[in-house]
Amino acid sequence: MPTTTASAGSTAPDFADRTDFENADRGFVAGPSVTAITGDDGRVVWDFADTAFLEGDCPDTVNPSLWRQAQLCARAGLYRVTDGIYQIRGFDLSNMTLIEGDTGVIVVDPLVSAETAAAGLALYLEQRGDRPVTGVLLTHSHIDHFGGIHGVVGRDDDVPVLAPQGFMQHSVTENVYAGTAMLRRGAYYSGMNLGRGPTGLVGTGLGFTASTGTTGILPPTIEITGTGQVETVDGVVFHFQLTPGTEAPAEMNFHLPEHRALCMAENATHNLHNILTLRGAVVRDARIWSRHLNEAVELFGTESDVLFASHHWPTWGTKQLTTFLSEQCDLYAYLHDQTLRLANRGHTGLEIAELIELPPGLARSWHARGYYGSVSHNVKAIYQRYLGWYDGHPSSLWEHPPTESARRYVDCMGGVDAVVARAGQYVSEGDLRFAAQLLKHAVFADPGHTAAKELLAQTFERLAHGAENATWRNCYLMGALELRQGITRTPLSAGGMTAALSVEQIFDSLAIRIDGPQAWDHRATLDWHFTDLGEWYRTTLRNGVLVPARTDPTDTAIDAPADVTFTLTRAQLLQLLAGKGLDTIEHTGDIGALRTLVSVLDTTDPDFAVVTP
Repeated sequence: MPTTTASAGSTAPDFADRTDFENADRGFVAGPSVTAITGDDGRVVWDFADTAFLEGDCPDTVNPSLWRQAQLCARAGLYRVTDGIYQIRGFDLSNMTLIEGDTGVIVVDPLVSAETAAAGLALYLEQRGDRPVTGVLLTHSHIDHFGGIHGVVGRDDDVPVLAPQGFMQHSVTENVYAGTAMLRRGAYYSGMNLGRGPTGLVGTGLGFTASTGTTGILPPTIEITGTGQVETVDGVVFHFQLTPGTEAPAEMNFHLPEHRALCMAENATHNLHNILTLRGAVVRDARIWSRHLNEAVELFGTESDVLFASHHWPTWGTKQLTTFLSEQCDLYAYLHDQTLRLANRGHTGLEIAELIELPPGLARSWHARGYYGSVSHNVKAIYQRYLGWYDGHPSSLWEHPPTESARRYVDCMGGVDAVVARAGQYVSEGDLRFAAQLLKHAVFADPGHTAAKELLAQTFERLAHGAENATWRNCYLMGALELRQGITRTPLSAGGMTAALSVEQIFDSLAIRIDGPQAWDHRATLDWHFTDLGEWYRTTLRNGVLVPARTDPTDTAIDAPADVTFTLTRAQLLQLLAGKGLDTIEHTGDIGALRTLVSVLDTTDPDFAVVTP
């Protein structure tokens, strides 16, 4: 839960300890040569001036521990990690690492946007001399680690791209299938629409925020399928550790034996991470995460002099990095084991989240603080992974949805005005948590009630100002902003990934958009022959479901002819689904089947309501 200080009593980290600041500044080579990074259309996608306010003392509108973390994340420029390894930091939410090879440079995790990745690479080349990109390594399937790939290599460049097994599958599953909902929720937890400053965005815990440029993706040419796999790229030897089910469902660490350097991807950074991020994702496995961290110590600990990651700053020294990894291991193991211990005593996820505190040995470590993940929402996620949404109480089985529940609660309490008045008393008594619960019901029961919305906005602001967790702060402040101003536009889009989808993934994405009730009474069968791939697919609309299947045109078991057959390329399919190019695509049969399919496709809403019904 949010606090007004970093911690209390014997578990408080030492603000006089400046080790993190020394490490964050170590190896500085050069800062950015521009004040802002812009897209081709002149739009600013990253502004270095946004973090200038963090040079001052902590104001009373920010938790001091979070202010410290934000200051550390605000460093921007090119940094030397060790001989032949450099990092671009502060150009985006994540870091881009550059490893020098025999003839060029290998890029690791090229940020969110092509514009920021290109600017970071330009700074590196300016300082280290002109050299080609001779490889790209993508540590995991989150867009802040691959989205900027076209800022460092083109689609047709003959450059090896290394990624963990399942990278494309999980990148699409997360960023496309549920992409609209995740991006909308992500706008809350990242605070991208907030003003920059002491009363607004001070960061996300992992970095300042995400850039808003052009995103893309490239399929890997080399897949890492297991721990122990060794690959040499441009003369550099990589030893890989595959870590599925940790911070991402497809993720890997790697060791550079010739540099005695260990990259932990996003599996060990200078904060408690998420078991379930607030934007939504597949629930991560805290037990496996902990085991992989321990395995990294065993595999690479004594063979490493420096540890770096795709966020934050490195840790130097074999003893120091081993301690760091061991504490990170214990952090996730403790949350996992204690959550299940208490669940097996009959406590629900909400109850466990109130009961669990970190042991002093971990709570005193700055890197275990909950700037991005939190003990509270991680415990609930672990409970969810094992026991699901149901808390075991029969009354939870069939609750009314929020608006209907709110109307009934408010009616029981004497109307919206009475609820707002009572909530005001809780605010004055300092019980902001319950005041927020009450006011949520008031707003959902009567979304036009100005006093209810304003008091809830004020309550959210006060909760934000005390929150150590950056994403909680951002959610509170975004809620306050939209209660007062209405819905704000979600600035990010995963549209740049569409060009890299497989045919199967394109059809899966289409199936998700079928309006089931509208399609109940429609049937249509469409065959697709992809001449560039040598593949055949059949998509069948039935019972409100679009069923795609790869087929063999010589299979005599397929006795029912299709309503229409298209002969086309994968690129033409994308054009067709965008409503273009039908006249140029060869087809036989009844084109009305395509019109039927298109007529039952739903549209997504990237700016749906969150704090109002």
